[in-house]
Amino acid sequence: MQTVTSTDGTRIGYETFGDGPPLVCLHGSSETRHAWYPLRPLLEDDFTLVVPDRRGRGGSGDADQYGLEREVDDLRAIVDDLEGDASVFGHSFGGLVALAAAGDVPMERLVLYEPSLLVGDHRGDDLSDRLQERFAADGREAAMKRFYRDGAGIPAPEELPIWPDEVNFDLLETVIRETAAVEAYDLPAEIELERPTLLLTGERGPPHLREAVRTLDDRLPRSRLAELEGVGHVGVKTAPEQVAAELRAFRKEHASKA
Repeated sequence: MQTVTSTDGTRIGYETFGDGPPLVCLHGSSETRHAWYPLRPLLEDDFTLVVPDRRGRGGSGDADQYGLEREVDDLRAIVDDLEGDASVFGHSFGGLVALAAAGDVPMERLVLYEPSLLVGDHRGDDLSDRLQERFAADGREAAMKRFYRDGAGIPAPEELPIWPDEVNFDLLETVIRETAAVEAYDLPAEIELERPTLLLTGERGPPHLREAVRTLDDRLPRSRLAELEGVGHVGVKTAPEQVAAELRAFRKEHASKA
């Protein structure tokens, strides 16, 4: 694993796989870099996949203070460490990090799969407080189950094949602080972002994130929205073939325009 040092001194670890232009992949709140492994064999011939553990988990460190701007600094440190023009692919909270960074961190293209945004009637959600209350009252597993239900739109998390053995219950505190960051973020009415952007949503994704993706598509000047048929919020793991096909088409489309 390679490491970089972020602005606040936190060590951020990442792995690389494949051969081609770098694609930095930022995972969601309840995940680690391993969430991207199903895509590896499908994209290694097209990209160098750069797969970090975001701060607070896995091969990365953490700090006493947290904020979305620190995640942006982490991404900048990774991009600065790479050779060649990088693109960034963010899923869920990783998508929010990528979007927040896109105005300042150099990146060739941007891909966002249901980034964690609250728009319209969903603004003012208090999921972070509800998670903390459930954690205090009923424990770690109950609180994570609520996050899967209310945050990822999965009505019966306990029926997932990964439950409970492959769920990162130890990340609950990190999930709660990132959920609070989602609630504090206000999507600008106008977004001055000229780089090409691919927006992905699952046909069965959570309604609040599907609404956010459509709103983002309306506000971005150079975006294209693709819906993944029969897929929910975690298509990077459950439907990697569909995700990989959209990424390859997006790259080919903009390479032909270069």
